[in-house]
Amino acid sequence: MTAASLATTHEVFNQSTPWADVNLFTTNQPLQDALRLHAPGLPLEGLTALGAEMGSAEMQAHARLANTYKPQLRTHDRFGHRADVVEFHPSYHALIGAALRHGLHATPWSRQDTGHAHIERAAGFMLFTEAEPSVLCPVSMSYAVTPALRGNSAVWADWSKGLASTQYDPRLALFSQKSALTMGMGMTEKQGGSDVRANTTQAVPDGEDAWGARYRIAGHKWFFSAPMCDAFLILAQAPGGLTCFFLPRVLPDDTVNAIRIQRLKDKLGNHANASSEVEFIGATAWRVGEEGRGVAQILEMGTMTRLDCALGTSGLMRQALSIALHHTRQRSAFGKKLIKQPLMRNVLADLALESEAATALSIRLASAFDRKDKSEHEAVMARLLTPVAKFWVCKRGSAFAQEAMECLGGNGYVEEGGEGTMARIYREMPLNSIWEGAGNIMALDLLRAVRRADTAAALDAELAPARGAHRALDRMAGALPLRVDAMTTEAEARRLAQDVALAVQAALLYRSAPGAVFSAFCDSRLGGDWGYSFGTLGAGVDLDAILARALPA
Repeated sequence: MTAASLATTHEVFNQSTPWADVNLFTTNQPLQDALRLHAPGLPLEGLTALGAEMGSAEMQAHARLANTYKPQLRTHDRFGHRADVVEFHPSYHALIGAALRHGLHATPWSRQDTGHAHIERAAGFMLFTEAEPSVLCPVSMSYAVTPALRGNSAVWADWSKGLASTQYDPRLALFSQKSALTMGMGMTEKQGGSDVRANTTQAVPDGEDAWGARYRIAGHKWFFSAPMCDAFLILAQAPGGLTCFFLPRVLPDDTVNAIRIQRLKDKLGNHANASSEVEFIGATAWRVGEEGRGVAQILEMGTMTRLDCALGTSGLMRQALSIALHHTRQRSAFGKKLIKQPLMRNVLADLALESEAATALSIRLASAFDRKDKSEHEAVMARLLTPVAKFWVCKRGSAFAQEAMECLGGNGYVEEGGEGTMARIYREMPLNSIWEGAGNIMALDLLRAVRRADTAAALDAELAPARGAHRALDRMAGALPLRVDAMTTEAEARRLAQDVALAVQAALLYRSAPGAVFSAFCDSRLGGDWGYSFGTLGAGVDLDAILARALPA
């Protein structure tokens, strides 16, 4: 050893490169095959472009910066006037602009002629989520509230064009002066949470104008996401009961509405998105739908956002898997690459099965939204699979993220650089499971769905294409319709949601995935040849085929 060699402590080697400047769509064979199954002939140029953009180092940097430099609330200006403004890092605006430019908000409602508008948007939503930018809340809400807004035809006539526009405009301005509009929701209150019937916010009639019945709103919202949106749908107690209202930030006379932002939530994850608590001090709003029909309106909106929870979790799973595969192909330990180590291969293949099954179920649900108005079967499946996918896919997300992070060891736990994405994914995962109804709420929604007379027959028809393909699937598929018909107790609803999800996932994989994926999924998830953690697949599983499919070398 020379004196010169002592000048440095070590050389950096045996570290993986960042998972960046890759096309998230062209490298995702399971997503492509799911689209071929449910939307044959769908043009893929837009998704290919989005996959390249969201896999770029530039967009990954925007996602990191938007989460690092959190939104800042300015309640007052320096002269003491109310401001109620949230300031964002420029990367936040770059990300939202990209989401709108790719039509991930309300555009499907203006593109029904394509026949696959919702499924194409769903695939794009998943690809965008892979960067974990934490900015998709206003995008998802704009998507969800649009059909409900038709309950006020005058407001819809004035706002529909702006809501479908792809030219993002962050300004606080009158709706008619903006190139694009976004919308949020304010439903829950501190005393009720998911029990919105316990809301205390009051709506007092205040005459009529061009937008219909006008009210003055007094009260609060405990979770008021994306307070910089242009308008919100909220729930309040009107004389006729709990009612849905349209509440803009800027009123038609170009004055700012009386929405007082009290504080921003300090959340575990989702740092780039501003979630707030607000008070309404005689704010002005217009009724959407009939008085007393607020719960029905919120259920319609909740269906859309629950789809996005499943899509978002599936996208995060896919990104975590890709990072783990990319890392283990480059990192060596104990004399060979990590991906060549038998235990690691089992873990990665198990994660790949879970990710593909989540993708398959989420895209299937999106396809039902494209066809539910034309097919009774699809309408039933939309009702059935919405709580099932929201419950099961989101419930699996946190355990999935923890296992994928472990594949990177300490590098996965740190919050810096490209690999910091894994830590953001881990912190984001619980949100999709909690937001828009946690597990018990989804299980109760499933009970409401299965009590319809046509549900068991529709589920039987959904599973029929895979009948005879695997004994474990046949056993579960044969029993499920009977369980659906006989389900009467809430205590068993979670188990039913789990089993419906697994059976439908297996049936979908039979139609869209290679035999090695389908048989391994059935053997492990349905046949019991599996442990209680990832990496416990049976000895006969074709790990090579599963890993080769999961991410091209």
